[in-house]
Amino acid sequence: MRPAFRKPRILISALAGAVILSGCADDAGRDGRPRPKPETMTARVATPGAAAGEAPLTLARISTKSGEILILEPDGQVTTMALDSPEGQDAFAVTEADLMALNANLDLDLGGMVAADLPPRQTAQEKALEAFAARTQPALPTWAEGTEVDPRDFMGARVASLGPNGSSDLVEVTANLREGVDADIAFSYATCALAGWARQNGEPYGRHVRTLQDTRDGKLMIGAAFTLSDQKPMGLRVMETEDTLRECKARGIPAL
Repeated sequence: MRPAFRKPRILISALAGAVILSGCADDAGRDGRPRPKPETMTARVATPGAAAGEAPLTLARISTKSGEILILEPDGQVTTMALDSPEGQDAFAVTEADLMALNANLDLDLGGMVAADLPPRQTAQEKALEAFAARTQPALPTWAEGTEVDPRDFMGARVASLGPNGSSDLVEVTANLREGVDADIAFSYATCALAGWARQNGEPYGRHVRTLQDTRDGKLMIGAAFTLSDQKPMGLRVMETEDTLRECKARGIPAL
């Protein structure tokens, strides 16, 4: 995920303003008329804490004609943003804390330029994490109301490592069910089998990777791959062992 860069943009605004003002005052031709403005200007941006090694210097190129800035990110990628776009206006909205950080870096007196009671604003990273969280799903699919299970539908499952000699955190659950069983029930059975195996092996979390299904010899076969981890991973569907086992019991689904 790309790092948030709201504060570097604030510094660009201040530096670009200083460069433009100095250019108007000093950069005149021999006939006394101001020289034509350059198409682009370059500014060096220091984020808060750069002096202490907490954040690197960043370069930005400001277009004087198109009203755009090109930001060279610390990872080498370039971000383009129009100054008059909603994103540009949002990026340049500053708080008192932002200006104090700028003052600490450049030794400028910027007191009183903005109100101190502006509401907090989400960074780009916080917005992306919020959007990702909204897409996450429970470990077991949501069943249609009134769904009932038949214990005879579940015909055995096993968990095996997909790495050499069982050394990998990537495992696959192979579950066998009677032909015609609902796909959500079949996936739930595979997940419950993993949860039972995970408890026996001290694995607290499993992140779903992919699921394959096939019909063979009158049986529905499910192959679901998961990665195991000690801490809760980011993923659209994450199996937490103890919570999942309680849900499996409540739904009447067997676990290993």
